Amino acid sequence: MIDDAVLSFDGIGVTRNRNPLLRDIDWTVYPDERWVILGPNGAGKTTLLSIAAGQLHPTTGGAIVLGEKVGRTDVWELRTRIGITTAKMAERIPGEERVLDVVVTAAWSVVGRWREQYDPLDEARARTLIDQLGVGALVDRTYGTLSEGERKRVQIARALMTDPELLLLDEPAAGLDLGGREDLLKRLTALASDPAAPALVLVTHHVEEIPPGFTHALLLREGVVVAQGPVEQTITAEHLSAAFGQPLLVQSSEGRFTARAA
Repeated sequence: MIDDAVLSFDGIGVTRNRNPLLRDIDWTVYPDERWVILGPNGAGKTTLLSIAAGQLHPTTGGAIVLGEKVGRTDVWELRTRIGITTAKMAERIPGEERVLDVVVTAAWSVVGRWREQYDPLDEARARTLIDQLGVGALVDRTYGTLSEGERKRVQIARALMTDPELLLLDEPAAGLDLGGREDLLKRLTALASDPAAPALVLVTHHVEEIPPGFTHALLLREGVVVAQGPVEQTITAEHLSAAFGQPLLVQSSEGRFTARAA
């Protein structure tokens, strides 16, 4: 174990129905790092994120999350220290729920406000996070009336509600139009540059969705690490071509990446 690491994976693998989803993954994330995980469909990105969230045990190897070994710790306590946004979580949020309640209910680890009472400090924190994500004017709107981009930002505010030590974002820009994507990336860039922000791990299919300020990248193909390390050294034509199985050209400018077929 690496004492100050947020995540420490040692040779982890996951097998389901005799099919290997991940194989021999070594990966370490430190508190001040911001990681992006890229790869094609079926590469194992979401499986890797599920282990990082304490939602899945590896079949082989050892996974330590926030100093706790997955499989030998109270996962409910561990999950209170992790903020996560996923499509499955988003589907559980009631459309009639007020935006403020969508965020504040994370303090009790529930979806949908019922009869529980919240401290005024909780509501104040929720309002601050909603404002920081650029949706402060929507605090009293119902979640179902929001645009997809607005919903994504509310989901991230909810994930930050418990002041997590680790923030996991599974394809946060999926389904957004160009304007929505760029607005979200601006918010994530600000978050990445905040020294008080938790360690960040973002999953995506597209290099165009890597926010400036992200420090490291991990590329997967068929459950195997193709490359990992500092983002500028990892997001290269050679590595992306190997990960996606076709010749690609990669360009970078002012912290943003683009890729196209060679």
